[in-house]
Amino acid sequence: LCFVGQARFGSAHFITSGAMALGGLAGENCHCQWGLSGILIGLVIMAAAGVFTAIPVFFDYFAYQWYYALCWFWFGLGIVIFVFGILAEAMYGDVLAKKAQAREIDEETASAPTPYIMIQ
Repeated sequence: LCFVGQARFGSAHFITSGAMALGGLAGENCHCQWGLSGILIGLVIMAAAGVFTAIPVFFDYFAYQWYYALCWFWFGLGIVIFVFGILAEAMYGDVLAKKAQAREIDEETASAPTPYIMIQ
């Protein structure tokens, strides 16, 4: 999801090989969290479908069959996005966690920085 190789001509960057996230629309440093985003967006869509279903059930507005069908469609879409988010998170995990690695310092060879001496 990053540049594999690039050539510089003036101030513009041209991709010579590799691909970026969303075909370059997401940007060079995009660390897309597809799993977490899918889970959260799926939950929001399911909650919204529940709220819009509650309107005709409790307040007797929009009590049409096509309205119920749309509510079920949006609820089903939320479930699909939620399940794909869980699958993406299970298969790929946290993309950023794999890149972050701590560097251990060898205590035997490490030394404190040299103090600065002011010249007068």
